[in-house]
Amino acid sequence: MAGFEERLDKLIARHDELAAQLSSGAASGQEYGKLARELADLSPVVESVKALRKAAADLAELDAITADPTSDAEMRALAEEEARALKRTVPELEQQLKLMLLPKDAADEKSAILEIRAGTGGDEAALFGSDLLRMYERYAAVHGWRFETMEISDTGIGGIKEAIVNVTGKGVFARLKFESGVHRVQRVPATEGSGRIHTSAATVAVLPEAEEFDVKIEDKDIRIDVFRSSGPGGQSVNTTDSAVRITHIPTGIVVSQQDEKSQHKNRAKAMKILRARIYDAERAKRDAARSAARKSQVGSGDRSERIRTYNFPQGRVTDHRVNVTLYKLDKVLAGEALDELIDALISEDQAAKLSEAL
Repeated sequence: MAGFEERLDKLIARHDELAAQLSSGAASGQEYGKLARELADLSPVVESVKALRKAAADLAELDAITADPTSDAEMRALAEEEARALKRTVPELEQQLKLMLLPKDAADEKSAILEIRAGTGGDEAALFGSDLLRMYERYAAVHGWRFETMEISDTGIGGIKEAIVNVTGKGVFARLKFESGVHRVQRVPATEGSGRIHTSAATVAVLPEAEEFDVKIEDKDIRIDVFRSSGPGGQSVNTTDSAVRITHIPTGIVVSQQDEKSQHKNRAKAMKILRARIYDAERAKRDAARSAARKSQVGSGDRSERIRTYNFPQGRVTDHRVNVTLYKLDKVLAGEALDELIDALISEDQAAKLSEAL
């Protein structure tokens, strides 16, 4: 505990140092912005430290009153009542502070590239992929995020083989990152006459959107091919070579874009997806090295991990990583109850990180 208190003292000292530097006018330009961001990050932590220490000091005073046999009986009764409340508050404040002190994922505040691909199950898997795409679009609307389709390959009967979208907003990746994995659906397809339940799946990948400074891509490391875009069945939908395929030679990652009529726009979109995939691959390497020592991990981000089942006959959604089942299938697919699952995943991840930090 002494080490914890020492760490808190250092945070307060750094906060006061930053406040003094900024108010003195010594810093300017980029340096000022950097210091201001650090101060803004530290301020809520310092407020929590002060609240915890005040509550602990108040509790110590109340305990002294209740332990003093010469105290007035009425005062002692009041002190006992207040102490009971503070004994609940102090651990809560301490837990809140420890969560604030956990290492932050640098990508949490970023926007995200969301990729959905139909898996096993043919047309039914493609229809389920379309359901997931609508779910995330509605969820983005609930949070006030921008939802832009970058590429979509549909089946012509309402399903999708693949969709790539850009979800833009503050803290998008922090909330969507646990969605990566295999989503399984159990339902009776509309074409099934016997009423037999089919199981099919779609894969979701959530990548943090990478800025140019996050990933440096050298011109010599990419090969760009242009070709005519094609529609369903392979028919040409463009008379010019506007479609773009970019190959990142060092990693072998290939991205194609043909949704736009302009080659320039397709190239810009392809580069955005390429940066996100390279950034995600680099993060995956670092996370694998870290997680090798972790006792538990909530969702590895492995694309082959089955994470959730959507059971239509029973109207339920089960997240297998946290063993949470909601009998609110319609509300989850409408994007309204998805936060209940995501909040449970975030809480579980924080608890696992806390147990490792202590």
